[in-house]
Amino acid sequence: MAKTEIAIQDEIRAPLVAQTIDECKQESCKQNNFMVYLSTFVAVCGSFAFGSCAGYTSPTQSAIREDLNLSLAEYSLFGSILTFGAMIGAITSGPIADFVGRKGALRISSVFCSVGWLAIYFAMGPVVLDSGRLATGYGMGVFSYVVPVFIAEIAPKNLRGSLTAANQLMIVAAVSLAFVIGTVTPWRILALTGVGPCVVLVIGLFFIPESPRWLAKIGNQKEFAIALRKLRGKDADISEEAAEIQDYIETLEKLPKTRLLDLFQKRYSRSVVIGVGLMVCQQFGGINGICFYTSSIFETAGFPADLGTIIYALLQIVITALNALFIDKAGRKPLLLVSSTGLVLGCLLTALSFYFKTYEIGLSVAPALAVTGVLLYIGSFSAGMGAIPWVIMSEIFPINIKGAAGSLATLVNWFGAWAISYTFNFLLSWSSYGTFIIYAAINAVAIVFVIKMVPETKGRTLEQIQAAING
Repeated sequence: MAKTEIAIQDEIRAPLVAQTIDECKQESCKQNNFMVYLSTFVAVCGSFAFGSCAGYTSPTQSAIREDLNLSLAEYSLFGSILTFGAMIGAITSGPIADFVGRKGALRISSVFCSVGWLAIYFAMGPVVLDSGRLATGYGMGVFSYVVPVFIAEIAPKNLRGSLTAANQLMIVAAVSLAFVIGTVTPWRILALTGVGPCVVLVIGLFFIPESPRWLAKIGNQKEFAIALRKLRGKDADISEEAAEIQDYIETLEKLPKTRLLDLFQKRYSRSVVIGVGLMVCQQFGGINGICFYTSSIFETAGFPADLGTIIYALLQIVITALNALFIDKAGRKPLLLVSSTGLVLGCLLTALSFYFKTYEIGLSVAPALAVTGVLLYIGSFSAGMGAIPWVIMSEIFPINIKGAAGSLATLVNWFGAWAISYTFNFLLSWSSYGTFIIYAAINAVAIVFVIKMVPETKGRTLEQIQAAING
């Protein structure tokens, strides 16, 4: 690295890392967070739209196949094409959010989701049906990146974790609601309900400010000051926060313009490894296989599938809500470690249940072990590994690489979701207990990764976090 770049990195680190967490407490007392809460509510309407897309196919399979005379292969394409749309959305989400802003990206994804839902509603055959599903998938992919990034960029440091974790809470709530409503509502009407959160989001965007950090990045100083003032309240002293954001962005601008390959340079490598690594840990630990096939897991273990699915959904919502409440108090890293440990234990209990069933040992306790294992798994996932990788991803990337790095992390996440959901049934047919032993091993590796690589980010500004990691 050239001497000038070393000097620039020192210029980034020195004033920011030296600041303590206790700074500006008097300032924060004067802050009025109403606009932050309103902006978060508007943004997580995108998360709710995301969850509505993800939860749509489970309760509608038989009705759609019967009404449109679809084969199992045609319906499987309808279900899986969502993930491919999300991968395309993930690739383009960062550049779009950098070019038209966070609000602009939210508008675009809302339009794609709305058009997709309307296509599904009016579909009379597989082509229009699949096109609609692809469009909603694209919107999901953009939402999955932009929502946590927007919230992290507008929230004060003492609320950032909780508000960003609300993204995951709204996703799981929407998935569960779609499942419940879908059991009593025709599939076309259920598709129309997916338009609702998109409409609320688009309307709400007219009443909230753009991300001040993005405005500062593009050099719009006037709108930057107005946006930050709206978010912190008219009586808050924003001078120190504004100066910190401006100084950090001005220093980053002195660095060479970032290209995709630059993400793998030494100065950014740690943040990229952390962001992408957490997405690998989240997805390859088996969540989408277990999530999509919960009913069949319970049936295979001999437990009532309907009862198990209801308990599963309720547990997921409750623990995700508790995670959002405590993430800024307990910290990101401790919750990740507790979560990963629970995931290992949940996988091992489920593996033990299938081992007993395979070799006809202790058949009376096998169902209880399976239910306990799956519920422990989903409870542990909701306690940390579900929301926190997205929280940390939104915190660690400097704004000059956030678009490219965020797109990469989001793409890895969606690829992992597809890979695990696609291979789960093949693995289960190979060895039911062996499948969960593999997932347990991956989650054990995740524990080591969190201990060795993941920093604690609570109570620090984005600029402090990024300067410490990328120095």
